[in-house]
Order: sequence, then C-alpha cells, then structure tokens
Amino acid sequence: MNNVIKNRIQELRKENGLTQKELADLCKVKQSCVSKWERGATLPDIEMVIILTKILNTTSDYLLGIKDF
Repeated sequence: MNNVIKNRIQELRKENGLTQKELADLCKVKQSCVSKWERGATLPDIEMVIILTKILNTTSDYLLGIKDF
C-alpha cells in the first residue's frame, strides 16, 4: 500500500505540472514533507489526503490504491 501511495502522489504531482515545492506550498507543508511522502518514508494523514485529492484532481480511492482509475 505504501508503494502505491508514494508512486501515485509523485505521478499525479508531475501530471499536474507541479514541483515538490509547489505542491508543498499548496498543502501548506514543507517541501521535505512531500519528499518523504514520495520516498515512502511517511504517509500523509487523512486530512492531508483530502487536501491532496483536491489539489491533484483525483479521488481518495485512486490516491490510496483502492481503485486503479
């Protein structure tokens, strides 16, 4: 599950034309936080998942690996 989430955050960030810094600014976190998500060192909490789905134009099911579309 952790690999799916980290890969999807990175994939969606790039698809949306965002750098780690830009995504971090939109999420109101440090760039190192986004880097940790994308490396799988940490996971976003549930509130951040909601924020990420809005910023990255996706669903929580896709972001979390529950569905593949």
